[in-house]
Amino acid sequence: MEDHVYKKIEITGTSTESSDQAIRNAIAKVAKTVREIRWFEVAELRGDVDGGNVAHWQATVRIGFRLED
Repeated sequence: MEDHVYKKIEITGTSTESSDQAIRNAIAKVAKTVREIRWFEVAELRGDVDGGNVAHWQATVRIGFRLED
């Protein structure tokens, strides 16, 4: 097994649908420019409330990826 080096970045995705979709939006955006994504972890979850209902989800995620040789 080879040894690898990894890096983590932190970004915030948003969605009017769900927290799950906010996470997916964040990962999809990063995947357009970052290769070798290996994992994510949810660092923070929050949202906007309008009229007693959740109007907007915000998910801050840490995304780990392997650095290329």
